[in-house]
Amino acid sequence: MAVRNKIFFFYKKEERTLEKIQSLLSLAITEGFEVVEDEKEANIIASIGGDGTFLQAVRKTGFRDDCLYVGVSTLENEFYCDFHIDDQAGMIEAMKNEQVEVRKYPALSVNIDGQGSFFCLNECSLRSSIIRTLEIDVFIDDLYFETFRGDGMIISTPTGSTAYNKSVSGAVVDPMLACYQISELASLNNNHYRTLGSSFILSDNRKMTLKIKHDNSHYPIIGMDNEAMSIKHCETLHFELTSKRIKTVKLKDNSFWHKVKRSFL
Repeated sequence: MAVRNKIFFFYKKEERTLEKIQSLLSLAITEGFEVVEDEKEANIIASIGGDGTFLQAVRKTGFRDDCLYVGVSTLENEFYCDFHIDDQAGMIEAMKNEQVEVRKYPALSVNIDGQGSFFCLNECSLRSSIIRTLEIDVFIDDLYFETFRGDGMIISTPTGSTAYNKSVSGAVVDPMLACYQISELASLNNNHYRTLGSSFILSDNRKMTLKIKHDNSHYPIIGMDNEAMSIKHCETLHFELTSKRIKTVKLKDNSFWHKVKRSFL
């Protein structure tokens, strides 16, 4: 097994955290890691911040599945960050005493108009950009399923199920399940328009297609994780859970359900 000791630190250059980050860099060097300036040379990518920073780190470094991602939090109760920047001694102790493990999170693939695929670790969201409903035909594999009319839709991974998806009453999904979830944003359900009216979950063997009906709709805002895409026109979006897995370093005694309980109960 190749030795992983080339580490790249991803962080926002904010004055209040720079001193702590310099201390962390020094600690990494002391413990035998090589700190690199180019993320392409790294086999460990350490994100310093919160869950949003972690998502940006994965996106900006290309959703690499050949390296380990480590989340170091400057906040509290983050889902992707098992380590805290103020407990550097605890990080070293966990590493040396084998209190960590590698967990693999699936990435969602979104292909827009057949022009190429984008990846999401949390969710892809389609939202109305003006005060007007979207009308979208929903296909599961080759089956026409429904026509949605409302403010938009959220397509989330299991790890993203506790984020935007949960705020619209979507289910919290165990990340050990290979699946993705579709949740509605303010759907119209009356004598003229009818949708399932609840979130539903598809396995990793299912593909979903959304076709935007522009006779009654406008182009939506498309969000990938915490970043809005600069796409002004789109007709069709294809979704599937890919075989790409994002490897993260986690504490053994800090499972997804530990975090759910700590964050919401």
